[in-house]
Amino acid sequence: MGKERDRQYADEVLIDPEEKESLHRGLSARQISMIALGGAVGTGLIIGSGTALVRGGPLGIFLGYSFVGVVCYLVMVALGEMSAYLPHKKGFPGYATRFVDPAFGFGLGWNYLMKYVIVTPNNVNAAGVVIQYWTRKVHIAVWMVFFINLLGVRVFGELEFWFSSIKVITLIGLLLMGIIIDLGGNPRHDRIGFRYWEHPDGPMGSYLLSQVHNEHLAIFLGFWATLTNALFAFIGTELIGVTVGEAQAPRKNIPIAIRRTFWRILIFYVGGVFVIGLIVPRTNQSLFIANKSKAGAAASPFVVATTLAGIKILNHIINAAILLFVLSAANSDLYIGTRTLYALALQGQAPKVFARVNRMGVPYPALIFCTCFCGLVFLNVSSSSAKVFGWFVNLVSTFGAITWMCICYTHIRFMKALKAQGMSRNDLPYKAPFQPFGSWFALIATGIITIFKGFDTFIPFTKDTFVTSYIGIPAFALFYGGYKIYYRSTLIPSDKVDLVTGKREIDEEEERFNKEQEARGPRSRWQRIWEDL
Repeated sequence: MGKERDRQYADEVLIDPEEKESLHRGLSARQISMIALGGAVGTGLIIGSGTALVRGGPLGIFLGYSFVGVVCYLVMVALGEMSAYLPHKKGFPGYATRFVDPAFGFGLGWNYLMKYVIVTPNNVNAAGVVIQYWTRKVHIAVWMVFFINLLGVRVFGELEFWFSSIKVITLIGLLLMGIIIDLGGNPRHDRIGFRYWEHPDGPMGSYLLSQVHNEHLAIFLGFWATLTNALFAFIGTELIGVTVGEAQAPRKNIPIAIRRTFWRILIFYVGGVFVIGLIVPRTNQSLFIANKSKAGAAASPFVVATTLAGIKILNHIINAAILLFVLSAANSDLYIGTRTLYALALQGQAPKVFARVNRMGVPYPALIFCTCFCGLVFLNVSSSSAKVFGWFVNLVSTFGAITWMCICYTHIRFMKALKAQGMSRNDLPYKAPFQPFGSWFALIATGIITIFKGFDTFIPFTKDTFVTSYIGIPAFALFYGGYKIYYRSTLIPSDKVDLVTGKREIDEEEERFNKEQEARGPRSRWQRIWEDL
């Protein structure tokens, strides 16, 4: 019965629907890498890094973000190998269904959808936090309604490209500003250097010292807390796996986009937290700390830095840029949520109504459904924005970590299937480096961080943070186990994994696209530069 169901399932869902009744392939490598950057570089770096700095200190935050950056790279290349080989329109839950088990794909798909229906209101909530830096006279609920109505864009790819371009320029400006402030180019002509890396500000922070009464343990807990923040910050890079269904020439563009996105994020994140550690003391009372901050606390360490350096007006300009950051991330997140729900409907794992698209290829029922969840942001009317931000960070980092682990395991199964069927990884359009050890390392490292990331909920025990830190794990088990029991699906043996269905159609589509490009003739130098951005 189980095997029969798997075979039947595979026949029905492995082939993508026709272009006119599905997502359109309209995203270039330039737009894909910017969408990924837009979704990833948001509250985790700009706002969440304040919490990580207070708890881990300047060296702790640098080491934590660097380690998670390596894990992120291994997840990205694993996803890149599968996406370049089979760039279908069902995202990575589709790979899990195909290479592991339909129940695994179902669990991953719904887990990922839950992440995006939470992370969109999280970014809208962050927009409210940013606004409160300027004024508290207008009730926060008004700002929430205003920002919800800004979401849901039609010309998504190009709009997000320009949003993210402004984001990149701002980030470069913030990094340069931080280095200039540190070297003495500030109104006070004060050369800071590594002053904040010395006692009592650094190099490591201490977390929960009054509870554990052990300085060395408090330093370790501070470092471990930065890993959780870093995980939340880096989560979102994997959304390239969702955009493959709308990518032009995906075999060529996806590996390019993955390489570009990773290096940009690594430079901005690791470079960003290093600069923050140089110019803001972790003991500064103005820093935004999830769960604790008073309204009006500077949302970003960069805003705190300009105030400390005595630079006037610039803090307001940076705050305005950060507002654009979080709205851009919310925009990107809403896009991914709708595409994930669309992919689930396409595979028969969500109601069929969500597989409908309009003539522009936008899955509008899925978009409406995901937009409705933005109402969760009104939680901050009864609790503080900072507390709600803390809850959302916990939820998103758990859902995101489970997603990373599922991608790694799916890639391990993909490599086993290739080997069992006598196919060489050297023949793939893109071969991920450091495999299979890279995927195993990323899987185990992410698993350890996920299990222990809610350690502070026990010191002392707090119900709300415990639930938000760990509810994602039983939720995934429920989706996976429920599907498995109901449909009696089994793990697909490596030699029975379907590596062929749907590949020919994608090959033909890519060939047509390449011929169209050739027919246009050679590109000018400016066109090549524009596409390489």
